[in-house]
Amino acid sequence: MIRLFSHSPYRSCCDSLSRRSFLQIGGLALGGLSLEQVLRAESVSGKPNGTKSVIMVFLAGGPPHQDMYDIKVDAPSEIRGEFQPIATNVPGVQICELLPRLAQRMDKLAIIRSVVGAKDRHESFQCMTGHLNERQPSGNWPELGSIVSKLKGHADIAVPPYIGLSPRMQHRPYNSGYPGFLGQAHAAFQPNGEGQSDLTLGSISVDRLANRKSLLSQLDSLRRRMDASPLLEGADALQQQALGVLTSSKLAAALDLEQEAKAVRDRYGYGTEKVQGDAAPRLNQQFLLARRLIEAGARCVTLTYSFWDWHGANFEHARQNLPDFDQAVSALVDDLYQRGLDRDTTLIVWGEFGRTPRINASAGRDHWPGVSCALLSGGDMKTGQVIGATDRWGGEAVDRPVHFQEIFATLYHNLGISPQTTLPDFNGRPQYLLESQFQPLPELV
Repeated sequence: MIRLFSHSPYRSCCDSLSRRSFLQIGGLALGGLSLEQVLRAESVSGKPNGTKSVIMVFLAGGPPHQDMYDIKVDAPSEIRGEFQPIATNVPGVQICELLPRLAQRMDKLAIIRSVVGAKDRHESFQCMTGHLNERQPSGNWPELGSIVSKLKGHADIAVPPYIGLSPRMQHRPYNSGYPGFLGQAHAAFQPNGEGQSDLTLGSISVDRLANRKSLLSQLDSLRRRMDASPLLEGADALQQQALGVLTSSKLAAALDLEQEAKAVRDRYGYGTEKVQGDAAPRLNQQFLLARRLIEAGARCVTLTYSFWDWHGANFEHARQNLPDFDQAVSALVDDLYQRGLDRDTTLIVWGEFGRTPRINASAGRDHWPGVSCALLSGGDMKTGQVIGATDRWGGEAVDRPVHFQEIFATLYHNLGISPQTTLPDFNGRPQYLLESQFQPLPELV
């Protein structure tokens, strides 16, 4: 067994990475190059750039849309809430006063105020797959990253195409990284402790990595035993992934946040390592880590940020969370555009549903699947706009309802994948990625 991470299942996800918990990978790699050096070498070698990719930020618990992007100043006090809207750098568009950085970057954002199609379920499933968790095909629906892995493969063998940065959360339905009927070959690589098993080359020890002939013989033997079984395909894929990672500096370099200047890390902010509710910590550095992984060659990076199920003290929680959120997202948006990633990388930020218009007796907002919101950037999309509108109470979509699957169709379009692509489930039956009536949003593409 090759041990790659620290003992803590969460600290290794981000905090431990900044303490070089991946140095053992770097020690096995060729040359121990920094990510910047690796990327520069690729540029000199003429390797084509422009890998289409996506970063998905899941706000577990359901963020309050009417306290973020859809402030209802004319609603009664029991609906309106405590926050005031502020102007953005796009004339006529206002968002919450606790989001001043995003307000100054509205020209690089698209806000959807009218997301529909959810149900009252605390789970990441719909955000990660585009489907409801019911009447599933044999083997279950795969997540977006797994589909990208299947259809697009590795941009670089040293970097898994699908990387999930979320920790394992107490509320199990929040957890993600599942490949569904695509099998373990396309599961998310999770550098939060569970990824350790993905980086074990069976009976091959560290010493034997130097013996390339023996190593190739081991892998060839496995391939000869393969048949159509998804389990065997998955085993072979993980062997290849382990080989690629253990013989390259790229993943280790990308995961080492200490390679970034302190000024860059400070710009993203830090949040807190304390787990929020039954979901995730509020770790701003994960946003920086996502950008570095995309630059290294990952096609899809997902992360879970904080906990948004505020049945009580909604406005107190918002004052704690929204400034950190504002800092992290705005820093990532800046990097996407300043580093030339905005044409090929799509950022989406959303939760499983919205919150009730009426404030309850505990000064909170309850579950509201009727309408929610989403924030998008990059992807060569038409930004600087708001799509859709809700009624004066923020309870129903009254203009341009946008279904979850329309947003997924847009993500697939940006990734160069037709939403009408089919993939076989465990019974061999072809399954369309999305229902045929849902197309990419013309307002964005």
